[in-house]
Amino acid sequence: MTTSGPGTFYPNVVHAGHHSALWRRLLLPLWIWIGEPVVQVRASHQHFHPHSIKLPGDITLGGLFPIHARGPHGVNCGELKKEKGIHRMEAMLYALDQINSDPELLPNITLGARILDTCSRDTYALEQSLTFVQALIQKDISDIRCSNGEPPIIRKPERVVGVIGASASSVSIMVANILRLFEIPQVSYASTAPELSDNNRYDFFSRVVPPDSYQAQAMLDIVKALGWNYVSTLASEGNYGESGVEAFMKISREAGGVCIAQSVKIPREPEAGEFDKIIRRLMETSNARGVIIFANEDDIKRVLEAARQANLTGHFLFVGSDSWGAKSSPIAELEDVAEGAVTILPKRVSIDGFDQYFMSRSLENNRRNIWFAEFWEDDFRCKLTRPGIKLDSDKKKCTGGERIGRDSSYEQEGKVQFVIDAVYAVAYALHNMHQDLCPNSHGVCNSMDPVEGRLLLDYIRAVNFNGSAGTSVLFNENGDAPGRYDIFQFQMTNHSHPGYHVIGQWTNNLRLNLEEMQWSGGDKSVPESICSFPCKPGERKKMVKGVPCCWHCELCDGYQYQLDEFNCETCPTDMRPIPNRTACCPTPIIKLEWNSPWALVPASLAMLGILATSAVVITFIRFNDTPIVRASGRELSYVLLTGIFLIYLITFLMIAEPGVVACAFRRLLLGLGMAITYSAMLTKTNRIYRIFEQGKRSVTPPKFISPTSQLAITFILISVQVLGVFVWFAVVPPHTIIDYEELRPPNPDLARGILKCDMSDLSIICCLSYSIVLMLFIQTATLTVSMSLSASVSLGMLYIPKVYVIIFHPEQNVQKRKRSFKAVVQAAKLSQKTDSQNGDTKIEPDRSQ
Repeated sequence: MTTSGPGTFYPNVVHAGHHSALWRRLLLPLWIWIGEPVVQVRASHQHFHPHSIKLPGDITLGGLFPIHARGPHGVNCGELKKEKGIHRMEAMLYALDQINSDPELLPNITLGARILDTCSRDTYALEQSLTFVQALIQKDISDIRCSNGEPPIIRKPERVVGVIGASASSVSIMVANILRLFEIPQVSYASTAPELSDNNRYDFFSRVVPPDSYQAQAMLDIVKALGWNYVSTLASEGNYGESGVEAFMKISREAGGVCIAQSVKIPREPEAGEFDKIIRRLMETSNARGVIIFANEDDIKRVLEAARQANLTGHFLFVGSDSWGAKSSPIAELEDVAEGAVTILPKRVSIDGFDQYFMSRSLENNRRNIWFAEFWEDDFRCKLTRPGIKLDSDKKKCTGGERIGRDSSYEQEGKVQFVIDAVYAVAYALHNMHQDLCPNSHGVCNSMDPVEGRLLLDYIRAVNFNGSAGTSVLFNENGDAPGRYDIFQFQMTNHSHPGYHVIGQWTNNLRLNLEEMQWSGGDKSVPESICSFPCKPGERKKMVKGVPCCWHCELCDGYQYQLDEFNCETCPTDMRPIPNRTACCPTPIIKLEWNSPWALVPASLAMLGILATSAVVITFIRFNDTPIVRASGRELSYVLLTGIFLIYLITFLMIAEPGVVACAFRRLLLGLGMAITYSAMLTKTNRIYRIFEQGKRSVTPPKFISPTSQLAITFILISVQVLGVFVWFAVVPPHTIIDYEELRPPNPDLARGILKCDMSDLSIICCLSYSIVLMLFIQTATLTVSMSLSASVSLGMLYIPKVYVIIFHPEQNVQKRKRSFKAVVQAAKLSQKTDSQNGDTKIEPDRSQ
């Protein structure tokens, strides 16, 4: 028979709702045909009556337990499993005793049992489970007669109303497919595969342990709490391991933040060297030190052995599922490799009542357990004598007086609590069902004979009671129990009692005490299991394509800062990045300080200029009526000196701290000083030019050369500059600005904002343009006059005397005749000048310029 589930046998039946007696009658010959290879078992197992425990009762529950391990090739069953098999099975017997002795729970009703051994093999368990459905298969015996012609008397097999089990998920899945066809509810105490949460396929399956999807979520929360984002997974082939890893990977993908480096599967029948290959493969991504492991005890042990063999003790950081839990057998003699392993186990307590019950079991008072003698021999390492069997010389004889826990080590198996809770869940469901269907009846009434499976399932899903651990036992719509886990860590260093220590709990959310954790060598710091190290402040992540947990770090350079972990952003113009480039800060603002060399040098020169100008002004005022002062044009000289003074004064306004007032005076005086200076100079130069030009035509003086006229002309020219400045004030009121572009070097640490007035280079040029125009006019007039004077001097000095002699004294224009000194003097007197004292009596060009 193949290892595929029975669901493959009945493709059109698996998804059916209720199965009538007709369906069962039709299925019988098909089942006999398919099951024929299966039921060819030992004589003790023939005719669907396997080696089992039978307890009589008004209502019978089935039980499936891995009493024996999987046998070698060709053999169904192997060695006895003391804890997972005998402890759990005895827990069911203990629970039945407690229920049957409780006058409040199912009064006047006794629960019986039919308990089978699955031998830790799904196909063998399927064969055994046929016992549970015998009573539901209607056999046609119309053609069968005894030798005397009478119809045969066939003992009706007990009807199993519900099944407790199985242990392994693969076994539960196989059995669940058959039990649902016959509407027999099933309550597991250990099967955690997420696949069993599918209420469409496994609608009659429930469990008092949480599914691995909860466990996977708890393990993912642990990984995140430890700061890991790059881990590998390791699973034993089969429903438990593969479903657990699949659930972990699915949840990690949905939640994000954790990547799977490697997903390795351990074969069901590993070959020699297989585990060395697994370790080598895990080391291909050595940064993924965290290993999520859903594996059986044997596989866990062999993984640890291979890690030690590869000299990788302390490298891998294991996070183990409940199959590892707090067990000592997987890590025996491998404690150094397992140190720091974090494991998870459904929250449980040790049931004191069961300890008292089990340690009191003996060969005399426990004859109902047909496997107890085998357990006795294994537990006490002795041999029971049997008729016709010779005792081995290397084994001691069992006396029967041995006591569990006294003459052998004893520790309650971890799932005992859940076995008890599973039995009680069915008992409470039957109790509630009895109260509703048989309110006034003692014992089982007609309404519960037989017990309708689907109705019982509804009652099972509705129970809510305090279990053996004091926590609520209840089921959700998929038949799953709530997730409650204890988190353990295996610690060796700095402990008087090395071993598993509880470091946290998970009940829908994780509570983990990181301070109590320690790792290889007693190190308290959490080791890293990451693909890429976190980027430093001011660095952004550049993701590696296809691997969301791997990245390269790039510095945010220039004026950029780290906007988030993936992006850099340029700081605003008025800001620069802080030293670690995680934010921006305001750029420092500077202004020209009085103690700066850039201010001291021009201020000193301006002060010297102001002192010199002041000295000239004082001298002119002191000697105001002297000929030189009068000849210089006193009024225009004072105006000119005022302009020069303002030009020197503007230096201090340029150095002063910018403000509205300071900026206003800068606008006004920057061009005004030069405008006053050049207006006075232009007026003075123009006066000389006009006098010179007029003198060539007539002796009449030109107009507007009086001091009053000259001042009026000067002030008209100045008013143009003043008017332009006030128009500027109206259009753009004076204010300050901060220039961040002038001092913005590549190194942002050197960036500065400069506080200045709102005078751009263009506005300064416009402000001074009027003065430039005045300068051009001065230059033109001065050049014209200078050229005329130069030509006049040349003409007068060289040719006028000669022409005079030629015309008026021809007698002197004779060859070899010497001219007298008197003739030369007379010629020189011809170039007389006319004087005028500022328009009074003489007209004389002002040669002071």
